[in-house]
Amino acid sequence: MQLVVARIGRAHGIKGEVTVEVRTDEPELRLGPGAVLATEPAGAGPLTIETGRVHSGRLLLRFEGVRDRTAAEALRNTLLIAEVDPDELPEDPEEFYDHQLMDLDVVLTDGTVVGRISEITHLPSQDLFIVERPDGSEVMIPFVEEIVTEIDLEEQRAVVVPPPGLIDESQAVIASSRGEDGEGDGEPGPGKDA
Repeated sequence: MQLVVARIGRAHGIKGEVTVEVRTDEPELRLGPGAVLATEPAGAGPLTIETGRVHSGRLLLRFEGVRDRTAAEALRNTLLIAEVDPDELPEDPEEFYDHQLMDLDVVLTDGTVVGRISEITHLPSQDLFIVERPDGSEVMIPFVEEIVTEIDLEEQRAVVVPPPGLIDESQAVIASSRGEDGEGDGEPGPGKDA
């Protein structure tokens, strides 16, 4: 099975290094020296990683045969794709690969069907499940343990305990900084002196 593990960014320096946007939780395994990666578009690869290093919080890679800034810049926006055994599991039992989570049924603790995971979005702060509901609409569910309480790969389901309003907007709780008597809004309330 092929998985996208990174996207090449801009060239860094003049010796062929590039920045990469990492799309794997295991960059040391997937993006280490000697790794051979397929590419999208296919004509750009395959690429073999020669060196890797972190600079100012970003991963920089150099590929065999890419020796200057012009060649590195030509790779910009290329996706790097690793071949992964579909039965392979992450080392941490609380972690999952995207392909394991795709198409899982999303249910509430009482068994009510919310929908099916159609996409996983990786944000800097957290991951989101994009869940297609039976009516065709979509809902975004943060993949955090307070909300997604169980992933059962054998049963092909994710159990969620959503806060009010996440699944059903009619249950949303509206927070207000204004008290019942007008306090907190910066304006004097009835019967108060300014």
